[in-house]
Amino acid sequence: MSNHYHLVLRVDANRADAWSDNEVLERWTQLFTGPDLVRRYRQDPTVFDRPMQARIALYVQEYRQRLQDISWFMRVLNESIARMANKEDGVKGRFWEGRFKSQALLDEQAIIAVMAYVDLNPVRAGMADSIPASDYTSAQRRITGQTGPSLTADDNAGKHTLTGTPLAEQPLALLMPFDPGGQLASGIPFSLTDYLELVDYVGRVVHPNKRGVIPPQTPNLMAQLGLTHQWVQDLAEGRWLQGFGWAIGTAQHLKQARPQRMKGMGKACALVA
Repeated sequence: MSNHYHLVLRVDANRADAWSDNEVLERWTQLFTGPDLVRRYRQDPTVFDRPMQARIALYVQEYRQRLQDISWFMRVLNESIARMANKEDGVKGRFWEGRFKSQALLDEQAIIAVMAYVDLNPVRAGMADSIPASDYTSAQRRITGQTGPSLTADDNAGKHTLTGTPLAEQPLALLMPFDPGGQLASGIPFSLTDYLELVDYVGRVVHPNKRGVIPPQTPNLMAQLGLTHQWVQDLAEGRWLQGFGWAIGTAQHLKQARPQRMKGMGKACALVA
């Protein structure tokens, strides 16, 4: 969008915890140069005595947590975008209005709803008239086959020095694959065809020239997840996400996350038929 962006993230803590100490340091130093001690250890770890190795172990523990932390991810990404935009405009100072906002997605219904909301944002805002024409969306990239290699962002974290390629020259980030059969370690548990069918279905409600024109056949994912037509209408008109607080999901999953009543329970009850 012109003044903000949306991301749907999955934090794979198990994978991060399984990284070796050397892999953690390698990943971190792709973002930052790191302290001198870490740089020297990366060059030749055999010359380190036991106290120095203990200090390295503390760095590894700290970096492992940061590499699976959404706040650090957003810090790196937003700082990189701000630096690039300020350089383009020839200005300095604060770029973003405030800190990012996040909502936990508790179940498959929440995941599919937020993904569809994000991919339909350009259509709902009148910036595009179709999903293939919606620039900078993952749906457009999937349709055109632009999955892209892994992304490496850069940032400045106080004592660390920026390294790597500027953000504008970075390759596209790798999109998580659709995996309806559950064969991959990390994947979206739906069929890409079913997902695009659902997005197109909701998009016809969004498009001003097609408002109210609903295809006669309900998409497979709606039937599979038990989603209501009221959900489609609310999502299409941008009202659905506003009804939730820090977490999004069905009433059952919201109650499991927090037994006390929380914002979004009414929307959650209307989510599933």
